[in-house]
Amino acid sequence: MSLEQLITACKKGERKAQHQLYQLFGSRLYSVCLKYSRNKEEAEDNLQDSFLVIFKKIDQYKSKGAFEGWLKRITINTCLQKYRNQGVFDIIPNRDIEDEDISIDFDDESRFSLEYLLQLIQELPNRYRLVFNLYVLDGYSHKEIADTLQISEGTSKSNLARARMALKQRIEEDELVKKKSNTL
Repeated sequence: MSLEQLITACKKGERKAQHQLYQLFGSRLYSVCLKYSRNKEEAEDNLQDSFLVIFKKIDQYKSKGAFEGWLKRITINTCLQKYRNQGVFDIIPNRDIEDEDISIDFDDESRFSLEYLLQLIQELPNRYRLVFNLYVLDGYSHKEIADTLQISEGTSKSNLARARMALKQRIEEDELVKKKSNTL
């Protein structure tokens, strides 16, 4: 069955087609959910909720643009909606931090495993993690983030800078601990 046929069958509410769509895209969308969740269990819940929304709104897909991009956008929005409902984006005082002053050296890729980086990102406070993921991992602009999260562009920039600062600090702390344990 082609993707177009699968989408058409899902629009008709056919359970077998919905299951096939889940099998086809579930693991990729789970990866998206992991980026926007605090842990694996929350990511699994977000994935299930995302597919419920996908099946509910699949009639709105008009075959314009990539279907996977449409699925990803719904998944991200479903994850973010949970945080909006929890008041994660309530305004906090904004002290300007220059984002350009905070850099993490990822040149030596062997230093950092994907699992380690994902764990660090998941440990960030919600408002920082979500902005970091949208900007760094998914390529959103600060304007798009501000519109999506219903915050100001300045808050988006500040949260990104704070996320980078927290990640850099954590990496430096972990490396210091590693060096100390290697010298013992």
